[in-house]
Amino acid sequence: MGDDEFDVDAAGTRRTRWKGLVSVSIVRLWKRTVQTKSGRIVATISAVALTIALLIVVTGIALALADGGAIADNDAAVQISPEESDTLSAVDGVEGPRLGETNERAETIRGEDGVDHASPVLIEPVQFEPADGEGDPRTVLLVGVVPDDEPRTVSGLSTEHLEPGDSHYANGSYNGTRQGEIVLSAAAANRLEAETGDELAVGGAHIPANVSAPSVTATTVEQAGDGDDETPIALVHLSELQTLAGADDGQLADQMLIWGDAGAGETAAADAYPDAAIESTGGADPSSLFGDGLAFATSLLALVVGIAICASFVATTAGMTVNEDRRMLAVLESVGFPTHSRLVVVAMSTLLTTLCGALLGIVLGVIGIHGVNAAASATVSPGAVAQVHPVFVPYALVVALVSGLVAIPYPLAVASRTSVLEEVGR
Repeated sequence: MGDDEFDVDAAGTRRTRWKGLVSVSIVRLWKRTVQTKSGRIVATISAVALTIALLIVVTGIALALADGGAIADNDAAVQISPEESDTLSAVDGVEGPRLGETNERAETIRGEDGVDHASPVLIEPVQFEPADGEGDPRTVLLVGVVPDDEPRTVSGLSTEHLEPGDSHYANGSYNGTRQGEIVLSAAAANRLEAETGDELAVGGAHIPANVSAPSVTATTVEQAGDGDDETPIALVHLSELQTLAGADDGQLADQMLIWGDAGAGETAAADAYPDAAIESTGGADPSSLFGDGLAFATSLLALVVGIAICASFVATTAGMTVNEDRRMLAVLESVGFPTHSRLVVVAMSTLLTTLCGALLGIVLGVIGIHGVNAAASATVSPGAVAQVHPVFVPYALVVALVSGLVAIPYPLAVASRTSVLEEVGR
């Protein structure tokens, strides 16, 4: 073979060709972005970013709806919940179905072999007067539990700083001694401007007329589990919260947590509540979306709408961009770029634009989730209503990639009709 002959089958030729096409695509996109014709590129990136950001925010809300957010963070082995229960009561104060006779049945469950401890859990938004005595009452999500001698994690907080037992329950009379203790999360302490040792008075609509407001003393302030710094959660003794919330009549609770052997716990749970939902507990998992109909429908609708909006906008703007770049494509053809190579340049540029928008959208989405939580916390909700999860990053990139692939045929059709002879004749 002569020195001037080119072996298309030589090792590395195909790789070099693709590397060159990718480099041309990147340089083309960069020059269009930084030069005067960047309007449509910026518009495309912005539209993709806003759509991905909205998708992440909606998915974060759906995940919080399905998973229960910070209130579901515990180290129990088994959880009992009422059938058809949901997390709306924890998020926006709407009361859902509850378990009854929980104090008595928890005591029965504790006596079973393989069970270390069992505690009903009652969740109620309660208003407190700020520790400094200034301003309006502020809402905190109270979680009532029955602590024992071992430190347990409930709603991301440890029961270690609560006196073991539940003396106010007094075998169902609810006239025993009040411990008046509260474990504050960092977010709750910040909202109430309180610290360890401060006495906090219950305020707002929870106090009947002509009745002195009960008070509690902050035994500690700690960071909630999973680094949650937005949901103002606090632990108190169960019976004291039941009395405050009017749940003492019927010994109501939102769920029952069981520690110890999972198998023994599930058996004891089935005996105590044969018609309730019983499940082994675990960490926050995006797969929980598939177990909640409303959350799944919300996230699926957001996905379909997101792909549709992204694809339509990318297709339109990319097609208009290619139409403006016919002369550049003609130049590539004149210097020896075959049709499929020119189409690869167009496709790569379109996908790169979409992925750039997705990266920006991920950042905006995380910021949006924190903004939604802050707004909800300041208005209608005592806690976070949306969650951030690391899986959102690959999820957003895949959605953007799919949107780009759906959009590519239109700009490729425009590019394929470009002829060097027509452009030279202009």
